[in-house]
This record gives sequence, structure tokens and C-alpha cells, in this order.
Amino acid sequence: MVQPADTVSDRIRIDYHRAGREDQAFRDELRAALTEMPRRIPSKYFYDERGSELFVAICELPEYYPTRAERAILERHAGEIVRASGCSELVELGPGAATKTRLLLDAMAEAGTLDLYVPFDVSEEMVARVAREFARLYPGLRVHGVVGDFMAHLGKIPEGGCRLAAFLGGTIGNLLPEDARAFLARLARRLDPGDGLLLGTDLIKDRAVLEAAYDDAAGVTAEFNRNILRVVNRLTGGDFDPDAFRHRAFYDEECHRIEMRLVAERAQEVHLPGLDLTLAIEEGEEILTEISTKYDRPKVEALLERTGFELERWYTDPDGLFALSLARRV
Repeated sequence: MVQPADTVSDRIRIDYHRAGREDQAFRDELRAALTEMPRRIPSKYFYDERGSELFVAICELPEYYPTRAERAILERHAGEIVRASGCSELVELGPGAATKTRLLLDAMAEAGTLDLYVPFDVSEEMVARVAREFARLYPGLRVHGVVGDFMAHLGKIPEGGCRLAAFLGGTIGNLLPEDARAFLARLARRLDPGDGLLLGTDLIKDRAVLEAAYDDAAGVTAEFNRNILRVVNRLTGGDFDPDAFRHRAFYDEECHRIEMRLVAERAQEVHLPGLDLTLAIEEGEEILTEISTKYDRPKVEALLERTGFELERWYTDPDGLFALSLARRV
């Protein structure tokens, strides 16, 4: 009997775990954040299709060094990372456009260990795109995509063999320290002893370098920041005017973190029918949209040890701007 030829679609599975941003949990979370003082919008709401496109553009800006620095580390050390992990399955949390992922997948293919790729992202469009792209590029590769908020749906990581979980881009810095510990502890419980974690962290450095990276001369980051208001409008039927806010980014040296905020240029009343909420926003009032904590090696090592991992290898780019930590689930 003739066996059917392998097709790309045969090797792709995508699970959908988003509960829907219209559900009660979504409304409660966003309402609570917007009524805190200072007001907040969780940074996960940056990433609609337009937000994802803008972030890809940010990664190409001359001021935004993290993507280039992390790529330089992977270009030099991906083979060593793959050999040291010994894993055949790559689980990537928040891959976005997965622009650096190929370096790891190429190294796994060269080592003969590439079996499964799991892109886990809130963007359905991005998961579908990278699933198709990588299934075409790597014959025999199985792709099990997961569409969901990995902060809420971490337990939906599929069971598997020896897994390397990749959390790149310094995204761990977007979490408050206590939330970062809780997140990594939950991830450790989802992994098996011996599984690997590849963690990207932006490093503590000069204020001017950091602030330029989050407030570029071309204004792309400013537009990315204001776009979060458009996302909130669409999800809630709201009437935020993004043009009535200016972008502000600054480095808090005491907390070692960048904060991104939107500053109201005038007093305004904002109606959010989907949240049954009206906001009276004063001129000069700020809405916190993102933090980005910066680390050094002792802080990373302590974070890993407290959450069920053991640091095995530490990699930095030649300029010491960024780090990748290869850790093992103990």
C-alpha cells in the first residue's frame, strides 16, 4: 500500500485556550488596573496585530539593542546550548514573530535532535504564521502551537519528552519581582526534572542607553505605547483618544527598571461601556503600561534557585548588554 506523502498541515496542531477577552475575568482585571492610582494597563494588551507589527519594527531600531544582542549570543552559542540541554523539543513562550528561533531550531536540526516546536503566544495570527513557516522549513518537524495567555494558561503546555523552554527577549523583566518568581515556579512545576530553561535577561547598564532604547528618535515606541489605548477601545467599546497622550519612558535606578507611561495632555473623560466604567483623567495624569526590570548575574541566579531551577551556563554578548541563562529543572 502506498503511504501518503507528508504534508505541512499534517504536522501542525494548534490549541486555543483564550477564554475570550470579553469574559468576566478580563473585565475584572482591566477595570481594577484602570481604577488603581496610578492607573495601569497590563502590557499584554500591547499585542494585537498592529502592536505586534510595531514591536517587530522596534526590534530593528538602532537604539533598541536587546534583540541584536540576544541574536549575537544565539549566533555564537546556539549549538552549545542545544548540546548542553540534550532536548528534542523547544517550547517558546511569547515568540511573537520568532525571528531568533531559527538559530535554535537550526542547531537542533544539525544535532539531529529536532522533533517538536511549541510556539505559545497570545496572538493567534503569529502562532499560525510561525507554525506554517517552520513546518515548511524543517521537514519532519511537528509543530504544536498554543494560542493563549501564558501567564494564565501555563498549564496548557503540552506534555512531551525532553523539553527546552525558551523565554527570550528579556520578557521576564516585564513582571514585578514577586510575579517573576511566581511565574517561573509555575513553569518549573510544568516541566520535568532535567528539562531545560533558556532565559533572556536585559542587563543593568547606563541610564542613557536604557532610556534611548525605550524612547527612540523615530517615535516608533511612542506609537507602540499609544496603540495599547486602541486595543482597549476595541475590546471595551471605549473612546480613549490616543493622540491626547504622550509617551514617557524613564529608568528607575532604585528598582533597576524602565517604566513606560502614557501622560494625558489634557483633562478628559473616557467611557468604557464594556467595563461599565467612566474615567475622569486629569491633565498630566499618567497610565503605567510597562515595566522592564534589568538584571545582573547574581539576581538571575537567585531568581532561578528560588523557583526550582539551577543555573548551568551564562552567556553574554561581546558588549555585556544582554544575557542568556541555560538552567536545568531540578
